[in-house]
Amino acid sequence: MKRSFLLIFLITLIGIVYISRLFQLQVVRGGEQSLTNSATIKIEYDYPERGYIYDRNGKLLVANQLSYDVMIIPKEVEPLDTLEFCSLLKIDKEDFIKRFKKAENYARWLPSVFLKQLAKEDYAFLQEKLPKYKGFYIQKRIIRNYPVKSAANVLGFISEVNEYVAKNSDYYEQGELIGKLGVEKQYEKELRGIKGRKYFKRNNLNKITGSYKNGKYDTLAVAGKDLTLTIDSELQQYGELLMSGKRGGIVAIEPQTGEILALVTAPSYDPNLLVGRQRSPNSVRLFNDSINMPTFDRGLQAMYAPGSPFKILTGLIGLQEGVIDENTGFYCQHGYRYGKRPNAFMGCHCRIVGRPVRLKTAIAKSCNTYFANTYRRIIDNYENPTIGTDAWSEHAKSFGLGNYLGYDLPSGQKGRIPSGNFYDRNYNFRWGATTTISNAIGQGEVETTPIQLANMTAAIANKGYFYTPHIVKKIEGKSNLDSIYVTRRNTTVSPEHFPIAIEAMYETFTRGTARYSQVKGIDICGKTGTVENFIRVNKKKVQLTDHSIFIAFAPKDNPKIAIAIFVENGGYGATIAAPITSLLIEKYLNKSITRKYLEDRMVNLSLQERYDNQLLIQKGDTIATGTK
Repeated sequence: MKRSFLLIFLITLIGIVYISRLFQLQVVRGGEQSLTNSATIKIEYDYPERGYIYDRNGKLLVANQLSYDVMIIPKEVEPLDTLEFCSLLKIDKEDFIKRFKKAENYARWLPSVFLKQLAKEDYAFLQEKLPKYKGFYIQKRIIRNYPVKSAANVLGFISEVNEYVAKNSDYYEQGELIGKLGVEKQYEKELRGIKGRKYFKRNNLNKITGSYKNGKYDTLAVAGKDLTLTIDSELQQYGELLMSGKRGGIVAIEPQTGEILALVTAPSYDPNLLVGRQRSPNSVRLFNDSINMPTFDRGLQAMYAPGSPFKILTGLIGLQEGVIDENTGFYCQHGYRYGKRPNAFMGCHCRIVGRPVRLKTAIAKSCNTYFANTYRRIIDNYENPTIGTDAWSEHAKSFGLGNYLGYDLPSGQKGRIPSGNFYDRNYNFRWGATTTISNAIGQGEVETTPIQLANMTAAIANKGYFYTPHIVKKIEGKSNLDSIYVTRRNTTVSPEHFPIAIEAMYETFTRGTARYSQVKGIDICGKTGTVENFIRVNKKKVQLTDHSIFIAFAPKDNPKIAIAIFVENGGYGATIAAPITSLLIEKYLNKSITRKYLEDRMVNLSLQERYDNQLLIQKGDTIATGTK
């Protein structure tokens, strides 16, 4: 009796589990997921318009245009005249076989792209001819159009999803488009919208017999959301024009909001090159250009020693640590000697001899000696150099250096602000402040990206705080930005220490290294930088033309723009970087340029000969003339 009861109980239990599983599969999960993979259901997609992209002033940067793909469902393809069909599509038989096999490998019963992005004239012709070839049809899609041939690095592009994404995604099918790089990638979910779907029943002969469940699961397409960027398109285009014939990056930020006004990388490319049938050969050419690297965003990804602009930070940290005040003076003597060895000497070109140099003058005249002394006092103020370097490092990092800033673009580099532990790991000897003295003047192991340096400049302009830089100003249908972009981030340096640094940066333009780049009617605060540039050739250190660097903000009171610029192999910061910066500030604040002579000189100035010579040096060839 007990055995019989147990048997009935087990049969009942198994039945309940089985029925529950069937209910879960057919009712709970039996909707869209099973329909997508069912050979008895055909799905037709209605692709939504992708969201438009505008600049901060409402100028259209990215629009849409129709494209037509020839689709294939391998299982439905019937025997056909291959040569006639290939002639129709302007491909050869070998290409046909290759495309057919690729579609079969993806899925015999699911649609995939056979030939993408037809020309409009080909579409009109094929529309009449294609119905006689079973298993093939034309799918309309939305591709991008760029009315302004600018900001390719900011906008990114869209391209076909790869096979892995198509097979593992619950949204994308093979042949569909997805954002790659820039805003298109970062805001893909907002821009793409939602596909509409219609489900149809098919019989055992693969013929449509009607709507599936009277359209119960059918959905309408929902258009993507429009984006308004923080970019000022006019300023962006002007920056790209000024960087013609040069390599480097420019980043301009609105200090009071963290909005990125311009993000220039040079050289760049026309974003329309990555649209249409020529996208594939153009992308191969652009992405494989290892010399000019037009797809490498130097504003976000290139790491450079910051040079003299970093001296401002050394001075501010010295003030915060209490090891100097604004009246502290150091004698220069053409440089700073920090040891007995002949090479233990840091030269200086400030040319102030016979009297002590104080902080404001040290910044304006870029005195290496002053900041070497200050850095040494900061490190030696602690019980050992490891702890002292950690304290210095934390101050520097509070300005957004040495780590990812958290901006809303998908690429970037951390830069480097070394810690005490960094040197403990890398040095097997007793080290101290003099070992790392080059950090004082923004060289040594210190590395920054242009956007980090622009953000540091914004923090100085704001007297000790900044907002995380961001590229999107508004998303359609969304009232607020993410909190990270509207949260004030304070530096570890107190606000009372900034006025003297700002005054010194102002003097850089009135009587310092940037005095020849003044703009009438605009009070600009800035700092020039010239960074040594070395490469190794056959294990030997070879010096190349220095990099030209400049940071600035304006106006002095209530600043509206902060800029950092790097020009590779540009020489002195005052010769190229400073004039370009002053032109950009004048353009943004005054909407026009008065110094046409300077504009013409910067636009027409090409450094290509220097880059060609550098390539020859790297190859170990003879150096061409005219390098300097």
